[in-house]
Amino acid sequence: MFDRDRWQEIINAIKTNKLRSALTAFGVFWAIFMLIVMTGSGNGLKNGITEGFKDFATNSGFMWANTTTKAHEGYKRDRNWQINNKDIEEIKDQVAGIDVISPRLNGWNLRNGENIVRGERSAAFNVMGDYPSYRKIDPCTMVWGRYINDEDILHKRKVCIIGEKVYEIMFDEDEDPVGTYVRVNGVYFMVVGVFRSNNPNINIGSNKKETVYLPFTSMQQTFNYGDQVHFFGITAQKGTKISKVIDSIKPILQKNHKIAPKDDEAIGQVDLENEIKGMFYMFLGIDILIWVVGIGTLIAGAIGISNIMLIVIKERTKEIGIQRAIGARPKIIIGQILMESVFLTTIAGFLGLAFGTIVLYLVDMAVDTSIANAGPDDQTFFMNPEIGLPIAISALLMLITVGFIAGLVPALNAVKIKPIDALRHE
Repeated sequence: MFDRDRWQEIINAIKTNKLRSALTAFGVFWAIFMLIVMTGSGNGLKNGITEGFKDFATNSGFMWANTTTKAHEGYKRDRNWQINNKDIEEIKDQVAGIDVISPRLNGWNLRNGENIVRGERSAAFNVMGDYPSYRKIDPCTMVWGRYINDEDILHKRKVCIIGEKVYEIMFDEDEDPVGTYVRVNGVYFMVVGVFRSNNPNINIGSNKKETVYLPFTSMQQTFNYGDQVHFFGITAQKGTKISKVIDSIKPILQKNHKIAPKDDEAIGQVDLENEIKGMFYMFLGIDILIWVVGIGTLIAGAIGISNIMLIVIKERTKEIGIQRAIGARPKIIIGQILMESVFLTTIAGFLGLAFGTIVLYLVDMAVDTSIANAGPDDQTFFMNPEIGLPIAISALLMLITVGFIAGLVPALNAVKIKPIDALRHE
């Protein structure tokens, strides 16, 4: 293993055929380089997307009313219906396993034209009605002031909180907005807070940065929504699947609104737990694809090395014959060829690993700079491209294995040559 003469022979053989050795090593270098870069990029995509909903309640779901698709109890199909306050109360009382239920209003009719006015400034923004409990589903950070509270709901106060984009347009930089008033569709509401979403990649109902949030009860009363609920969010208690909770809610809504039990389209739903699980399966698929492509490229490089080693052995047939004639055992010949193959593969692969890591580091620096300079409208879908220690160790082990396999066939062919035939070879 540490025979100086043997290593001298290996290095001399590589130096003698520099171009051939470089071209042979390039296949392995490129395979490892691409494997590292693709794996790191896949991790960067995963990190960016998961960072965008890291605080969102994963055991949550949303439900809303859709047009019916089946006739039922004298009602025709294609009927519009609406969830109401009574439904929410019954769901709270009758469905076990609910941790949080938060009804919401989506003020689409408030978006016609510039519906938000402050002094001489006006703009068009989304307007939604919420309960304080919604913050448990989709947490946020208050940049200024406070969130909507229970007193706002109870007394139907005309207060609001606004997203970062609303603040940017309606207020001067670093201006304290708390206590000021904005006019929402002709009605004045006092700003009590500005929030920043902890989960910018998930927007349910509207872009949160461009939304004005009112207390749910205030919005119902002020804009004549009666007892309407446009949709609601729910979370399940620990140990309870959100899909089970959703299935328990459906019969209540079907009974209250005369919806056919088999009308699966009449009640819209999103199961975040299932959606996120599907997303992670997608990431797993991407990882598998990356490894398949990387290993395939590595195998192609190994085949190249194996073919080159066969040529090398043919060129060194006479030398091998002399070694055999003076008493060199087959395992010595095999060991020398295997060491040359493994050495060439390992050096090329290590360089590929090093250059791939450098590229990921440079990309990470560029992404960090981009995120630091990003505005409130920008979303992050890529960050921290990286490879872990297990991947690096796996890559190194693959290199050694590939080098061994690439040299094994040529080595076995070499020891099959009879010394007398090798000495006669020209």
